[in-house]
Amino acid sequence: MRISRTTGALSGFLLVILGIWGAIIPFIGPSFGYAFGTHATWYYTADRMYLDILPGVAVILGGLILLRAGDRASGVLGSWLAIAGGAWFVVGPAVSRLWEHSLGPIGGPMFGSTRQMLELVGYFYGLGALIVALGAFALGRVVTRQTLVVDEPVADEPVAAPPVAVAAEPVAAEPVAQAQPRQVTSEPTRDERADDDSIPSVDAPPQRVDEPSRGQVTTGSVTGTL
Repeated sequence: MRISRTTGALSGFLLVILGIWGAIIPFIGPSFGYAFGTHATWYYTADRMYLDILPGVAVILGGLILLRAGDRASGVLGSWLAIAGGAWFVVGPAVSRLWEHSLGPIGGPMFGSTRQMLELVGYFYGLGALIVALGAFALGRVVTRQTLVVDEPVADEPVAAPPVAVAAEPVAAEPVAQAQPRQVTSEPTRDERADDDSIPSVDAPPQRVDEPSRGQVTTGSVTGTL
């Protein structure tokens, strides 16, 4: 899961500084009166390798991973690596009593009581506690940080060409069948009926035929009175 690279950047930077301090202070501390066992600078022993250099390197690596952490897994790894180095700074002097029975694995703190307290805090106990606190803080930020949403690359798909306007071809006009005039048979009018003697006029009133009266006899075209 992707996270912002600035999530553990500050904590990682501080852890790198503290890791460098814890790994190199036994070799340069005697030059300004901050020493264990001897006033000689760059004095190397196996105990200083196990109790100072190795935990210091672990803290430096954890801080560098946090500085460049772009995902949650690497941020968690860097935080835990730094926490482990800091925890060893705290418990290392006590655990070293298992193989070293002298005054101390790297010698006893030198000078007055106040300086001895500062040497114990600055070399081991206080340094380790501060590293553990920073590592735990960075771990909390990495775990609770909102993940970034990364768009997945989409496979290139063929892009359809835009439609090309095609001129419509002229369509030949089909001959339209002309409507045949409907022949309507109309009834002859009254005048036409009047002209046609063979067709009796329906509208004409029936002609009245006078019946001969009782005293008249009609013979041919002569009508007489009996």
